[in-house]
Amino acid sequence: MGRAVTARVKLGLVADIPQGEGRSYHVDARNIAVFRTRDGRVFATQAKCPHRQGPLADGLLGSDSVVCPLHEKRFDLTSGCELGGGDCSLAVYKVHVDASELWVELP
Repeated sequence: MGRAVTARVKLGLVADIPQGEGRSYHVDARNIAVFRTRDGRVFATQAKCPHRQGPLADGLLGSDSVVCPLHEKRFDLTSGCELGGGDCSLAVYKVHVDASELWVELP
């Protein structure tokens, strides 16, 4: 079996996302939400909640989770799994910070 090919795409500067908030990006026909926690970690997921298409970048950000602003479903930003026993899950993407630049890996 071959290894999956990924593309590394520059999103902008880390400083474009205030700590404790998320921002949406449109990259290669995908909508991605990027979150910067209060302790400076960065995560990326699909931009819309799979339940009712809520804008996740506008959700309430925790230390490693986000709550959808439409219906309060909570997702783990590392795995994409819904917390609390639900069956929804998010696509997650690897994020890199090089100096002050923010990059995401896409399959």
